[in-house]
Amino acid sequence: MAESKENIFLFVPNIIGFARIILAIIAFYVMRTNCLLACGCYITSALLDAFDGHAARLLNQSTKFGAMLDQLTDRAGTAGLVMTLATFYPEYTFWFQMSLVIDITCHWLYLHTTTLQGKTSHKFIDMSENPIMHLYYTNKNVLFTMCAGNEAFYTGLYMMHFDKGPNVMGIGLYELIVWISMPIAVVKTCISVLHGIVASMNLAIIDCKERAALAQKQNN
Repeated sequence: MAESKENIFLFVPNIIGFARIILAIIAFYVMRTNCLLACGCYITSALLDAFDGHAARLLNQSTKFGAMLDQLTDRAGTAGLVMTLATFYPEYTFWFQMSLVIDITCHWLYLHTTTLQGKTSHKFIDMSENPIMHLYYTNKNVLFTMCAGNEAFYTGLYMMHFDKGPNVMGIGLYELIVWISMPIAVVKTCISVLHGIVASMNLAIIDCKERAALAQKQNN
């Protein structure tokens, strides 16, 4: 009997991931000129991030491709927005550059290392690993607050370029969102650095085990 082959690309969570990419591309295309459409597409793409993971668990359609797609879409979406912000606020270009570099490199290193470790998802944390990372990925409230706050910070900066928003206690709404969410964005960046540190330590362990196995093989 021939073995049936599943089409991973047509799994529901991955289709949601493709939709997120399309929405992000539309947002990038109009980002410099159409604040309303760009925000609508960008925010919808970000919100769908919660649904693809839920669909994967509900339908038993968790895949390595889906985990990679989810992570890369997150990083690419933030990167596109941060690039635009650097043109809107050129005096802060260095800080946008650092934020972007930290976000991409540390998450890539962490995801790649967990793949080498044979884990099924970048959000699976062993008890023996860093306790801060364990809290971040196993407490849904903490994870949601960090991710939502980080997105609110960058989205608020974007909207401020066009309009500071309705007046709230003497300050524009969008500006208020930026000030409230800025500490969360800073903490999120620190967590990204922690991603890189933990991944580097785990990668060194993998290297040591592989070198020890090779040395033992050569001695035999």
